[in-house]
Amino acid sequence: MVMSRIVPLPDLAATEAMARWLASVARPGDCILLEGPLGAGKTALARAFLRAAAGDPALEVPSPSFTLVQIYDTRIGPVFHYDLWRIDGAASMTELDWEDALDGVVLVEWPDRLGPLRPEDALTITLRLAEGEAREATLTGWDERIKSLALRSSPGVSQQMPK
Repeated sequence: MVMSRIVPLPDLAATEAMARWLASVARPGDCILLEGPLGAGKTALARAFLRAAAGDPALEVPSPSFTLVQIYDTRIGPVFHYDLWRIDGAASMTELDWEDALDGVVLVEWPDRLGPLRPEDALTITLRLAEGEAREATLTGWDERIKSLALRSSPGVSQQMPK
């Protein structure tokens, strides 16, 4: 059975803290799928993840909306950041080095476009808009690793996620 955790993200700082935690537990071969409507915070989460993984809080992280993929050298190895909003489906992924990317860490915005290429062992993060800057993230997959997030995000402890 796949485990899910709901994480309240009251502001951008909470989203960035969760992204730092993700970067601390991600390893080569991992795939992180970011779902949610426009404006839900997918790119903000990816940007914070990449900055944490690179160890550079000022790292320039443009949205790959037009390039479709950006590759970053990080402390955990290469990270491939995909934005699949503009592709038609899985057939386009061959041109975007999908198979090679799976050896590194992969962040995918709009993963529904992957179709049958969607990795079964991925961590799926579904972001939902709430009031103002608030979001809610549902994390599904990575059962053993999200247990540590669950411990860190219990009431009164949420601020202890890695910074």
